[in-house]
Amino acid sequence: MNHRRLVGIDLGIASAHTVRVLDGEGSTVAKRKAWPTAESLSEIEAAALAGCPEGTRLEVVVEPTGPAWLPIAVFFTTRGHIVHRVSSAKAADLRRFLSRHTKTNGIDADTLARLPLFDPAGLQPLVLPGAAQAGLDRRVRATDRLTRAGAEHKRRIKDLTRQVLPMSPLVGDLGVADLAVLERYADPNALLTLGVKRLTTLIEKASKGHQGIDRARQWIGAAEASTALYNGHPAIAFCDLAAEIATEVRLLRAVQAELAAHATERESAYRCVDPAGLARSLPGVADVGGPALVAAIGDPARFAKGKQFRSFTGLVPKASETGDTNRKGQPMSKAGSSLLRTTLIRAADNARKTDPQLARIYYTQMVERGKDHLGALCVVAANLAERFWAVYTRGMPYVICDTNGTPVTPDEAKAVIAQHWTVPPDVRARRRNKKTGKAPHTTQAGQHTRGDLPRHGIVDHHHPHRQHQPQQHTT
Repeated sequence: MNHRRLVGIDLGIASAHTVRVLDGEGSTVAKRKAWPTAESLSEIEAAALAGCPEGTRLEVVVEPTGPAWLPIAVFFTTRGHIVHRVSSAKAADLRRFLSRHTKTNGIDADTLARLPLFDPAGLQPLVLPGAAQAGLDRRVRATDRLTRAGAEHKRRIKDLTRQVLPMSPLVGDLGVADLAVLERYADPNALLTLGVKRLTTLIEKASKGHQGIDRARQWIGAAEASTALYNGHPAIAFCDLAAEIATEVRLLRAVQAELAAHATERESAYRCVDPAGLARSLPGVADVGGPALVAAIGDPARFAKGKQFRSFTGLVPKASETGDTNRKGQPMSKAGSSLLRTTLIRAADNARKTDPQLARIYYTQMVERGKDHLGALCVVAANLAERFWAVYTRGMPYVICDTNGTPVTPDEAKAVIAQHWTVPPDVRARRRNKKTGKAPHTTQAGQHTRGDLPRHGIVDHHHPHRQHQPQQHTT
């Protein structure tokens, strides 16, 4: 134990890293400062290994502090050492236990070094991705960030337009013709000066003939209503508002151009990592969802079971047990990537309409368990996550099956869902009104219990009637 070396590194963003080295019994061996350079980190390695037999591997523990963890992980893993990247919440809990009223960089580093002693089963060695996986991860993150930025610009454009044109014609998605109008003629006075004829020409050219005089009249009508309402009041700076709208339009176009470029590279990276398109074989997982799932799971072998990946997504409820009491209906843990959860929930909303097994889970949650739409979708998403792990681990595409395990065509699946697993409108209406109460949690007569469900929609191609997936669970 004295030759075991535990290295806790409290990462600094613009400052030096604080390092504590402990032996296997928790005694301090060295205290150092380090910078993210090969020379500085080599000195840390030499100090930690001093007096140890040849072949000793360091156990380095860091938090995911911004981008600072990656250089540390790359250096120590390439030297053959073990690196653990632990959640900030876990480290904070242990730090409060060890030092409740004092927080310093040294205490943080010492706490990280002690985590392998306190929770050895809760730490997993960090496995850095290969070139293709790392590239896919970066492209997925970039496209997600740009998508959210574009949505924010669109919201801002609509808000500003409603201020300058209270009767704004922007009631749906922003079209190319709408952006062309707003970039130059967001000022209602400029719209009225332009006139219907020239505005129609602009709209027809921008929309490639899909819109014309009717859309132009909507804009002119909104401009007339605005000038009549404001009547030249000085508090409404038409010119300045129009300039701000034009800026937002140009920023939106720049974001969309960058998004298109990153989406193209994301597709290339995805085809390298998942050439068989296994992720996209799942129901509800489309062009965007497939790369996001593959980037999030990384190496599926790090999850021994599908339930572990399910927990990794954060779509499982927290546990609350004491004595003989086991409280149900706990909120989700929300541990892990928010992008992964969002992707799975969006996919679940489409999957429940095309997969009878997932439709039955959604139906059970809505009709028998009293959940609302989003709560039921979270349960479906958790099941979809487990199925994705099974598909990706076994290298077999997903097969849509009926609730008895028989493979069905898309049309047959929709017919089964329409006949058996469609939530009645009155139940859906009650779920939207929290004051009307919830449906009983008992299973209705004549319906299957959870144990009657086939395990998954994945078929062994050598034995088509044999099901291999873990049993479904509802939370």
